[in-house]
Amino acid sequence: MKLNIKNPIVFFDLETTGIDVAKDRIVELCYIKVFPNGNEESKTMRINPTVHIPEHTTEIHGITDDDVKDCPTFAQIAKNLYKTLEGCDLAGFNSNRFDIPLLVEEFLRCGIDFDLTKRKFIDVQTIYHKLEQRTLTAAYKFYCGKDLTNAHSADADTRATLEVLEAQLDKYPDVLQNDINFLDEFSKTNKNVDFAGRIIYNDKGEEVFNFGKHKGKLVKDILKKEPSFYNWMMQGDFALNTKQVLTRIRLREQVK
Repeated sequence: MKLNIKNPIVFFDLETTGIDVAKDRIVELCYIKVFPNGNEESKTMRINPTVHIPEHTTEIHGITDDDVKDCPTFAQIAKNLYKTLEGCDLAGFNSNRFDIPLLVEEFLRCGIDFDLTKRKFIDVQTIYHKLEQRTLTAAYKFYCGKDLTNAHSADADTRATLEVLEAQLDKYPDVLQNDINFLDEFSKTNKNVDFAGRIIYNDKGEEVFNFGKHKGKLVKDILKKEPSFYNWMMQGDFALNTKQVLTRIRLREQVK
């Protein structure tokens, strides 16, 4: 079933130096931009992360320091990539928890505030796990009847993700709606305020911390009672987006 969309949607996949959103960098990015009329635009690019790619990571995706030493840095492609993604919804496999937060971090490091407040996010892995509970390779075999060759290459994973979502729509017509708003809601596990999920909305729509000693407590209350916690987070090893969101809440509460 082809996607029923009103805005362009970009399926993308990242290969990175690791899995730490706050520290790691992108070494390969592939996207397939699907337009409402069904046309597609795709591109795969290697990126120089400007840091060493650990050997254990290279064993997964096969990309070495030598492979990307002459490639552009993210800062050099950021403006063009931003234009490509502007006004688009985003989709991927485990994208809500990893690819989107890491992409936002890369933009923030370049001084680009990649505003996603009006975007929809479709996480094909979340849909899959809610219905079947397996990996992308297994999902591709299960839904599409195909073996995923070149797994952990960004282009192969991106194409497989698009095909899996289309097949999911065919397989579960009584559960899934071919509607971006529905799929966006279905893809969510927590109602995150920041992309890393350090701050989430509670059942009342209030921002609460989602980690550590203050888990479940209102952010505004902790900022008022324990202002040093804000300084600790700002100086700590948290994602730039998390710090940005925390600062926004702090400034909002100060003017009340």
